[in-house]
Amino acid sequence: MTPLPLTSEFLFRMALSAGTPQMAGTARNGELRVIPVTGGRLEGPRFNGEVLPGTAADWLRVDPDGTAHMDVRLTLKASSGGIVYMHYTGIRTGAPEVLARLNGGQPVDPADYYFRVAIRFETGATDLAWMNKVIAVGMGQRPPSGPTYDVYAIN
Repeated sequence: MTPLPLTSEFLFRMALSAGTPQMAGTARNGELRVIPVTGGRLEGPRFNGEVLPGTAADWLRVDPDGTAHMDVRLTLKASSGGIVYMHYTGIRTGAPEVLARLNGGQPVDPADYYFRVAIRFETGATDLAWMNKVIAVGMGQRPPSGPTYDVYAIN
């Protein structure tokens, strides 16, 4: 049987700002850090809007080898006024020296590490109802300004 082709559609670029991590310490599955997401912008051909502050955070688990496991929940406000809940999980990993530079706030070429997320959306806004029916993926990078993702719907 021939594999089905995987196609995607670019939705938007999302750039986030983050606050000071709340260190919960070593828990069941590595070190737990709760990181408030303090804002952000989403811009692209299918969605434009902002992250609503005070309603967003990343429950980040970090393995002893530095691999980060994201669990992020955001509330978005579309430029049309509609509200969208966005939830994503993902992995950021790389060589120890690369992760040390990232954690130190240094610029690192995104090709030097792996940073991917799987995304779902929920909304009651009729103009955005298409978002309820897609699985999206994001290709992440971590510049010093904060996490940035190029987000694609998987067709």
